Amino acid sequence: MTLTAERLDRISPSQTIAITAKARALKAAGQDVIGLASGEPDFDTPQNIKDAAIAAIQRGDTKYTDVAGTMELRRAVCEKFKRDSGIEYKPEEIIVATGGKQVIFNALLATIDPGDEAIIPAPCWVSYPDIVQLAEGKPVIIPCGQNQGFKLTPEQLEAAITPKTKWFILNNPCNPTGAAYSHAELKALTDVLMKHPQVWVFTDDIYEKLAYDGFKPATVVEVEPGLKDRTITMNGCSKGYAMTGWRIGFAGAPVALIKAMDKLQGQSTSNTSSISQAAAVEALTGPQESIGGMVEVYQRRRDMVVDMLNQAPGIRCHKPEGAFYVYPSIHACLGRTTAGGRKIETDEDFVSALLEEEGVAAVHGSAFMFPGHFRISYATDDESLRKACTRIQRFCQGLR
Repeated sequence: MTLTAERLDRISPSQTIAITAKARALKAAGQDVIGLASGEPDFDTPQNIKDAAIAAIQRGDTKYTDVAGTMELRRAVCEKFKRDSGIEYKPEEIIVATGGKQVIFNALLATIDPGDEAIIPAPCWVSYPDIVQLAEGKPVIIPCGQNQGFKLTPEQLEAAITPKTKWFILNNPCNPTGAAYSHAELKALTDVLMKHPQVWVFTDDIYEKLAYDGFKPATVVEVEPGLKDRTITMNGCSKGYAMTGWRIGFAGAPVALIKAMDKLQGQSTSNTSSISQAAAVEALTGPQESIGGMVEVYQRRRDMVVDMLNQAPGIRCHKPEGAFYVYPSIHACLGRTTAGGRKIETDEDFVSALLEEEGVAAVHGSAFMFPGHFRISYATDDESLRKACTRIQRFCQGLR
């Protein structure tokens, strides 16, 4: 008899976490490593948010809360959705979880039966397919190449829907590509979804605040209110407010789904941290100026990284609309040999050699269900980014 359950064989460890851990270990061993694998803002949490958390501790807000979150925070989430997207939610249609990942986990585990299908445009965040498979569902991966801006077309969506389709999962802006859908692009997709009433929609808008050149990502219910009764709109504080360690994700959805997620969460983590919830109230309702400052810096970094990567032989880098990632193609680098004598057959070979020979940690594209590329995060300081891109240029120049 084996110790671990069969269901664990359906999933893999998070590749982004694994590579980040490897880079940290190399750094600790004294190697000069620049880590560009982690999807974490390098900014500190804004002071007003930290002050709100300290005040909550001092007044004794250190007890259990409702599983779905404090009423104050759920109301703040309702205000956020109304202010930013024009979507009306009631507090009973809101749930707060320990990060956006738990929202996804709860929603899919609470709704997927064996054999149910979930359509996922790729490149996609590493956890979507694994969570679907853990729930005994089938991820249906739809490739969306750089030639189409890494975005799903309505024709691709229509062709992927079957009688077994339970979910359509959309990340906008997207991790790992930074691709973001405009109102018109999203409307073309929602028109398809309106024809298939059995399909539920999960929209992961965690990078919503991080968009550039005046671009404003849309969200599904904002574009098509007729989908509200079968859509879960997820967001959180991690990216836009530089609050990754606070672990606050939230979502709006029909009451029946919120109750199902609450039931599951009540038997797993229960409520998220009361202190983090108090901080999140301030993040959502307090001054928003810090976001604009972060976006300005990220946009400058994006432009520098895209420009420098496109100067590296064999790399072709698309300029993204949002998030803080680029997802360059390395197809022209495959089949070649590094200056250190390593053969580059796959994107995983590429990032492994890049880490070992140049001390730059990135994530291989196959981890995101779309090989032939790699992802780097530009959520780090300008000097480190410039140095890392220079090393990538040197690495590519040395390929034979």
